[in-house]
Amino acid sequence: MNSFRGGGHELDLRNGATEVLVEVLMLAVTALAREDWHHVFAAELARQDQNLMGRGVVGLDLDELDWGADPERNRAFALAVVDLALTRHRWDELGYDPPYAEGYLRTFRLMVEHARPAPAPPADPAEAMAASCVRHRVLTPPALVPGLRLLRPGLNP
Repeated sequence: MNSFRGGGHELDLRNGATEVLVEVLMLAVTALAREDWHHVFAAELARQDQNLMGRGVVGLDLDELDWGADPERNRAFALAVVDLALTRHRWDELGYDPPYAEGYLRTFRLMVEHARPAPAPPADPAEAMAASCVRHRVLTPPALVPGLRLLRPGLNP
């Protein structure tokens, strides 16, 4: 089981369900991330990708997440990500219909709403910054993918 927690709420998901949750959240966060903390949050979501980290060993405790210098503003961003995912943003690109994704997202939204973030110094964007693949319109944590070749205009054939 992969466990997601926050604000007294829990979401324990099997591997397939975890994959669905991460994929729909990544599609949404990719569309919205603009500021440093947004990319930190995107990288944290990407760390839940079992293809990178291993099956059955991921999970996120939102109460322990570094919410940055302005936790309430960053919480609002995280809620916007979940809300965009709930609109089925880019789900047509998944190649499958995730029938339980909305339920997972609603529970994850409750966890974000009720998480108890404490102010912390801002994260170093150089360490946590996610890179983007413009062609595929996704964010990916390059440090977690050895030999990753990012597709960038003018840099790749």
